[in-house]
Amino acid sequence: MVRSDLQERRISAARAWTAFVESGDAAEDFVRPEILSSWTRSATAIKPDVREAPLADEDETREMWRGSPLQVAVERVEEELRCTADDGDLVIAVTDPDTRVLWTYGGRVMRHKAESVNFVPGGRWDDQSAGTNALDLANRTNSPSMVFGPEHYAEVVHNWVCWAAPLHDPVTGTHLGVLDLSTTWDRTHPIGMATARVMARLIEGALPKIPTPREDDAIEQPGLLLTLLGTAETWLDGQRLLLNRRQTEILALLALHPEGLSLERLHAMVYGDQAVTFSTLKAEVSHLRHALGGQVASRPYRLLMPVATDVDQVLTLIRHGRVAAAVESYGGDLLPGTNSPALAEMAEYVAVALREALIADPQPDAVLRYSELAPYDTEVVDVCLRRLGGSAHPALPLLRARLAASH
Repeated sequence: MVRSDLQERRISAARAWTAFVESGDAAEDFVRPEILSSWTRSATAIKPDVREAPLADEDETREMWRGSPLQVAVERVEEELRCTADDGDLVIAVTDPDTRVLWTYGGRVMRHKAESVNFVPGGRWDDQSAGTNALDLANRTNSPSMVFGPEHYAEVVHNWVCWAAPLHDPVTGTHLGVLDLSTTWDRTHPIGMATARVMARLIEGALPKIPTPREDDAIEQPGLLLTLLGTAETWLDGQRLLLNRRQTEILALLALHPEGLSLERLHAMVYGDQAVTFSTLKAEVSHLRHALGGQVASRPYRLLMPVATDVDQVLTLIRHGRVAAAVESYGGDLLPGTNSPALAEMAEYVAVALREALIADPQPDAVLRYSELAPYDTEVVDVCLRRLGGSAHPALPLLRARLAASH
């Protein structure tokens, strides 16, 4: 994009921003809807002349980053990230899902600009703390976002352009935060968004993987073992723990989110919009912490011991194309009847992943086993029978009987 076009775009955005902050003019004809929505959120919490982002607790931020999956991934690809920042005179940042900056690296010019506005580890860049920006939009929409010049609500970063892409765990799909690239507005280039996406995929590919199951497909015995598919059981160092339903749900969420969960996020995942107090959740976590010998950290809540779940095992087997083994490890729906919205969503994710894997590779014995767990799902059986055609297979009579019994 030539500089004259960029200058014209910057002037147009500045006019819309001025109209919004001075007169409350909606300016919907001049800015994108997501920018206008973020401006409105920002205006309820901060003034446009804010000079820097607030800082979260330094020790808490450092503790969250230390040993986290994102730290491991960033360290594995740090050379590539640094080279990208140096070559493009960018500042690169990685955040958590709440848009708290966890790691940054800056080129010569941008490093100093970033430090002056607290675009550093611990900086809180949600739009109600620092105003409209690409990091917050990418976290909020779970999709790549760009914010150019005066599209930022805070005037102090009107000279910036930012591109951000969400980061996900490639196995579970868990949203981990965002990867952001920032530089000065005059360095805007169409490749900026594509570069942010590539860098995000690079980090996702470097995330620590769940160990591949052994040939006998048994889950290795770590300190904590959870079976959540079908019948829920919790084992600690070989001893079964007796937990109530809610404690099991909380433990499942912590096991599936090793990066940790804030009190607010955990509450939303467990209770959704139910009228349940934070104190109730804190009491359940306290009981759970006692049962686990104190191995539950707070701020954020996370497990301090090795953990394995049959959910992770099934998803890992599917990723490796071992469909029959995945079916054998699948004991049924994840915590049937759960009213946790996050766990209900994960239950659907696992069930659909297994079903789609079987449709793509309908191994007769695996389909027969699956039909025992999901007798209502006749499509998978039908796909398998069509694939077999007229060929003989020991499972064929049983598959036909299963299909007939469902009608």
